[in-house]
Amino acid sequence: MIQKSNHKGYALNRETLKQDRPLWLFLAALIIAGFILYPMLPEQVPSHWNWKGEVDDYASRAFGAFGMPLLALGLYIMMLVLPFIDPKRENYARFGAVYRLLRWGIVLFMTGLYAVTVLAALGHSVNVGMLVKGGVAVLFILIGNVMGQIQHNYFVGIKTPWTLANEEVWRLTHRLGAKIWVLGGLVCLAMAPFQTIWSAYVFIAVITVMALVPVIHSYLVFRRSA
Repeated sequence: MIQKSNHKGYALNRETLKQDRPLWLFLAALIIAGFILYPMLPEQVPSHWNWKGEVDDYASRAFGAFGMPLLALGLYIMMLVLPFIDPKRENYARFGAVYRLLRWGIVLFMTGLYAVTVLAALGHSVNVGMLVKGGVAVLFILIGNVMGQIQHNYFVGIKTPWTLANEEVWRLTHRLGAKIWVLGGLVCLAMAPFQTIWSAYVFIAVITVMALVPVIHSYLVFRRSA
């Protein structure tokens, strides 16, 4: 587990932006890669695969080259800006290191999706289903590993009417959610190599449990504390 950050770890201060410089360079490299790859890509780039790992939708060459890099950049900027308008923005100082790890996690996940899409578009043999599901599972595990350290806020974490209304409900919900997301992520990771309908059902069922159980738990805890 990552140790809780002190108040110097506030997500939007100058020191944090300085610490994010490697991430800026990484994002810039993604945009540059788009310009390099654009002339190499076909007119139609695979953009979606079914549960069998077969391509069932395509996007334009421009989207294939720049879609993921720009989306990664947009998500990163959004994560920097949102705390400015959060009524609980002072709490970000209490999980600054965790918030930074989440920014990195999201960008690296989008980079992985970008690499898989480009390799497939260039004709390389890539097990897209396994890699994408594996990446999603690893992201779940990462988020679950730090979820218990996310402090009360309006943008990051398990946001239900009951967690937002009560900080103790928030704490208890995220403590349970952390365990469920790590366990669910491990199950999803185990399902990643399989390209079968039953593994797809298990994958979806696990994600459903990961989403619903913390919500129900937050309601029950709130009712007990009322």
